Amino acid sequence: MSAGLAPGGVVLRLGIHNLELSTQERIAKQTGYMIIDLHTHTRPPSDDSYLEPAELIQRAKQAGLDAICLTEHDWFWNKDALARLSQEHDFLVLPGVEMNTDEGHFLVFGIEEYSFGMHHISNLKQAVDEVGGVMILAHPYRRQFYQRDDINEAVERYYQRPFFHLLTTIEVLNGRATERQNQFSQELCRRLDLKGSGGSDAHQLSDIPTCATYFERKISNIKELITELKAGRFRPVDLRQGS
Repeated sequence: MSAGLAPGGVVLRLGIHNLELSTQERIAKQTGYMIIDLHTHTRPPSDDSYLEPAELIQRAKQAGLDAICLTEHDWFWNKDALARLSQEHDFLVLPGVEMNTDEGHFLVFGIEEYSFGMHHISNLKQAVDEVGGVMILAHPYRRQFYQRDDINEAVERYYQRPFFHLLTTIEVLNGRATERQNQFSQELCRRLDLKGSGGSDAHQLSDIPTCATYFERKISNIKELITELKAGRFRPVDLRQGS
């Protein structure tokens, strides 16, 4: 099994224990690289998910992931509840949220509660900046790209939207997307010269493992996750056999 770099800087990684590391990655491994799923959902907070938190965590551990982020739809996990989950399962569980806005869905890290107006992208960005957080555009193909569309033409229509100047990162590997949908996201990311992340967008057990994000350094809490996202020391990975 091997790992390679696809268009858009996407790592194709076949088999979670069989990653061929570059020299830079071998150096990073000495300080502890991590594979983290940045995009997951559980019930009842996300009413379209079929996963209980314990099911998701157990599946992530079995798959060889190092951590997951719980990013429910417009719903914030209590820090103490997440700490209990991490302790009970001996597995790192980090808080996030998937916020629905007038410009799409965003994975947000660092904000702990909803404030009025956060469903407008400018207000959300202000709230994120005030707490030193990070936000990532999730599944950018939604309502922007359809299977019969030409990828380049669709990107050309979309990438000039003014809100993109607020972003540093786009989710370019989504575990529930089709190959062409992810290709659209990768080309959009390339055109905008932004960083790309990966996540399963898990709603059921079969969504794990699919996609995640490789971090060059060890992460043990949300503050360190935000630091590494801001520093750009990460890349998306596809964990599916035969990808």
